[in-house]
Order: sequence, then structure tokens, then C-alpha cells
Amino acid sequence: MKYFFLAYAIIAALFIGLMPTRGAKSPNAPIRLFPDMDEQDKLNAQKPDEFFADGQGSRQPVANTQPLGFNAEGLAEIGGIPEPEFGGGTGYYATGGIDGYFANGMPGEIGLDDENVAAFLHRGQEAFDINCAICHGKSGDGLGITGQFGVPGIANLTQDTYGQAAYPDGRLFDVISNGKGNMGGYKHNVALRDRWAIVAYVRALQTARKAPYDAVKEAFDKGIAAQAQ
Repeated sequence: MKYFFLAYAIIAALFIGLMPTRGAKSPNAPIRLFPDMDEQDKLNAQKPDEFFADGQGSRQPVANTQPLGFNAEGLAEIGGIPEPEFGGGTGYYATGGIDGYFANGMPGEIGLDDENVAAFLHRGQEAFDINCAICHGKSGDGLGITGQFGVPGIANLTQDTYGQAAYPDGRLFDVISNGKGNMGGYKHNVALRDRWAIVAYVRALQTARKAPYDAVKEAFDKGIAAQAQ
């Protein structure tokens, strides 16, 4: 029994010795059993740094730097991304809602017509493949690569529960923008028009899923042949 109390006393002494007294101050760094990433080669914002000749850690942007995705001519072309496309707004185009309710249809700001709708859908496919297919799959069926690694709750966008009647375009846009469940929001990565293009492409995937085989046979056969090459 005496060895038990001796071991207990030694452990208690070590614990007290390693743990600093509450409120005590010391110029020495604390003992860290797991330093993790406490020490990093980085510049702290608004802090001095001796790496630069002027001693300032905060640096001005390189000459002619533009925000990610900025395109000065973006307003004149579908798929272009002017800076305001990432900003706020209160209308249907920016939120997917009208008077507090999610609505259906493409916003008038996009300016869709018979001549540019194909390019708009193609843009939607590009944005979907880049940002969405990794989870939702290329066809929107929820069988993307992340599901094979155990990521739960991936939506099958081809189901009726995500159709336009039950799941309005504005709601789909809102989920893309702000996220839902395990899915994070993409409003800081994908421009407004590209988010709406993704919505339009998802609707196209849903329609194609239900199309009779005779109506899509030619395109289907071409796709199979292209995959075999």
C-alpha cells in the first residue's frame, strides 16, 4: 500500500509541476506535449514582420491584381463574372426568394432567350461538374466519389422530392448559395449567374432522367460510343 501512496504522490507532484499555477505569468513558452501547428511560417495581419525591408507584415496587392473570378466584360456575356456577382442583394436574382417565399423560374437579369439558352446550360454543366459532381455524381444521382468514402446524406437530385414542384428553383439556388446539412455554401466561390446555371442544368438532368428512350436514343448512343474510345 505504501508504494501506491508513493506513486500517487510522485504523479501528483509531476502534475502540479508541469501545470502552471492559474493566473501565473512567465516569459517562457509553456510546455506543449502536442504543439500541432502552433508555430507556423506565416505573416500575421497588421503585425510587424522582419521579412520585409519596411518591417510591415501587411502588404499591398501586386500591381493589376483582380478579385478571383473578376471579368470586367462579364456583364455582357453569359458565364462572365463581374465583381458584383459575388455580392449581396435582396431580389429574386440574389436570394431565390420573393416576399419570403422561394419561387420558380430563371431571373430576368440573366436575359435568357432562344439564342443563348444552350450556352447557359453548357455553362451550368461546367459549373456543376466542377463544384457538385464530386458528391452528387455527374448525372445528379448522388453517387459521386465522396459517397464511396462514407460521406453521408448526399442528395439524389433526380428524385421527385427535388423536382421543381416540390423543390422550387429558388430553394435549390438558396441551398447552393448557403449550404444545407453536411453541404457548405458556395456563394463565395460560384457567381450568381453560375449558380442559376447550375439550377437550370439540374432541371435538365431531371428532365432527361424521365425522357423516353426513343427521344434520347441518338444522344445516348453517341455518349456510349464516346466513352468507348
